[in-house]
Amino acid sequence: MSMKNQTLISEIFLLGFQNLHNFRIPVFSLFLLIYIMTVWENVLIIVLVSSSQNLQSPMYFFLRQLSLCDLLESSNTAPVLLRTIISEGVAMPLAGCITQLYFTAYSVTFQSLLLAVMSYDRYVAICIPLRYSSIMSHRVCINIILMSWIICLCSTLVLANLIGTLKFCEQTNINHFFCDLDPLLELSCSDTFFAKTEATLMSIPVVVSPFILICVSYMCIAHAILKIKSNIGRQKAFSTCSSHLAVVSMFYGTLISIYLTPSKNHSQNISKVLSLMYTVGIPFINPVIYSLRSTDIKKALKMAYK
Repeated sequence: MSMKNQTLISEIFLLGFQNLHNFRIPVFSLFLLIYIMTVWENVLIIVLVSSSQNLQSPMYFFLRQLSLCDLLESSNTAPVLLRTIISEGVAMPLAGCITQLYFTAYSVTFQSLLLAVMSYDRYVAICIPLRYSSIMSHRVCINIILMSWIICLCSTLVLANLIGTLKFCEQTNINHFFCDLDPLLELSCSDTFFAKTEATLMSIPVVVSPFILICVSYMCIAHAILKIKSNIGRQKAFSTCSSHLAVVSMFYGTLISIYLTPSKNHSQNISKVLSLMYTVGIPFINPVIYSLRSTDIKKALKMAYK
C-alpha cells in the first residue's frame, strides 16, 4: 500500500498490562502507593540536602540532582501507568507520546552522566583526598551539572525532533505502559533506519562513555582500597561508594537487559517488567539505598524531626 493511501494517525493507544481482571484494583493501589512514596522520599532528600549544613559536600549535591532526576522519571511515567491499569489502556495524542519519550530519554541520559560524575567524585575522594576540595569545588560541581543538563537537553531534543518527522499510519496500539523508543519506532510506517542509527550513535557519548568512565573509576578505587593496610580503613573507604555502586548496578543492569539483549530473547511482558524497574522501581529504591547507607542523612533526618 502506498503512503498516499494510508491514513496518518494523531493518537496512540497504550495497552499497558492487559488481563489483570480481579487484580486490577490491587495492582493500581500498589503502584499508586509506590509513586506517592517515591515523591515523598525524593522530596525529603532534596529538602534535607538543601537545608542541612552537614549535607553540603559535593556527594550530597549530586545526590540532590539524582533525586530531582528520579522525580522527573517517576512523574513522567507513573501517572500514565496508573491510567492504563485502571482504564485497561489509555489513548495519548501523538505529540504527547513523543513528549513523554523526550522526558524519558532525558532522564535516562542525565542519570547516566550524573552517575559517571558521582563515580569520579568518589575516585577523587578516595584516590586523591588531599586535592579533593580544590578539584571538586562548588563552582566546578555547578558547572558539571549545567553541562550535563545542556548535553542531555540537546541530544534528546534531536531524537524527539527526528521521531516527530516519522509518519504513523493505521496501527495505533502500543503494547506498553509508556511511549518507549522501540515500540514507537515499530509503530511507524516510515523508514526508521536513520532514527535507529541516530539513537545508537547518540547513546555513545551519553550512555556508553559514562559507563566506561564509571568502570575505570571503580578500578582505580579498588586498586586504592587494596593498598590500605587496615581492615577498618578498607571498610570505611568502601562504605563511601557502596551506595553509588548499588545504584549503578541496578541502573545499567536494567538498561542492558532491555536495550542490548535481542528482543527475541524475551517476551514483551518481560520487557514491560524490566521497564517498570527503571521507570518506577529505581526512583523508589534510590533514596532508600542512600538513606540506609548514609549516617549523615540519618542525622539530618533526626534533627529535622526534633
